[in-house]
Amino acid sequence: MTLIRHTLYMTLRHLRELWRQPWFVAVTLVQPVIWLLLFGALFKRVIEIPGFHSHSYIAFLAPGVVVMTALFNSAWSGMSLIDDLGRGVTARFLVSPVRREALIAGRILKEAVVVVIQSLIIVVLALIVGASFPGGVGGVAALFAVSALLGATFGALSNGFALIMRQEEALIGAVQFIVLPLTFLSTTFLAATLIPGWMRSVSNVNPVNWAVVAGRTATSAHPDWGVVASRAGFLAALLVVCLAFATNAFRSYQRSV
Repeated sequence: MTLIRHTLYMTLRHLRELWRQPWFVAVTLVQPVIWLLLFGALFKRVIEIPGFHSHSYIAFLAPGVVVMTALFNSAWSGMSLIDDLGRGVTARFLVSPVRREALIAGRILKEAVVVVIQSLIIVVLALIVGASFPGGVGGVAALFAVSALLGATFGALSNGFALIMRQEEALIGAVQFIVLPLTFLSTTFLAATLIPGWMRSVSNVNPVNWAVVAGRTATSAHPDWGVVASRAGFLAALLVVCLAFATNAFRSYQRSV
């Protein structure tokens, strides 16, 4: 119970910090809207390609944009940790009663909360511009859940990198090296039948694609819940690995101060 209470305390602290930056909040909420409208207009003729089995590109794209937003925002989570390390905030928390695990878990939970809020905005906008999600509320909830899992996973990974690198430039390079290839080696923008075979093979082991496939399947007219559950399970397993990585990195940081 103490760990849960401390984690919630740290989560609220990080959310308050975010709320005190209105311009950042505005950009964070508006950015996925721009992506949905921009990519939706740019690739809308894709539905005319033989083999593309969707009548609305916005409906096809929306789950991908939800996942992409979760990935992009959470991958930068380590930047605020580097800032806290530089200002001595983290060192001060180390001499406080707050559980050490909560210092990392609070940041990761904050990312999941932000992802859900952004996802809700994207889905509402997609509905406004004519998309439909036959999977209903349950399908949309599953989309939110897998996106939050992905966000928490890459939030943990980013914080682990931040604790090891402790330099913004190094983290920026690492994030860009990971995020962009994972995005474009997935079915975010195109159906699996329309991408090269080697990319399709890579996408099968791509966590971003796991989330996209799970979210898109859950919101379809005939959801295959076995597919959704398996991809969510893969993401949950990867989250455990990334949490272990971040925890070990934090212990290494503790020993160095």
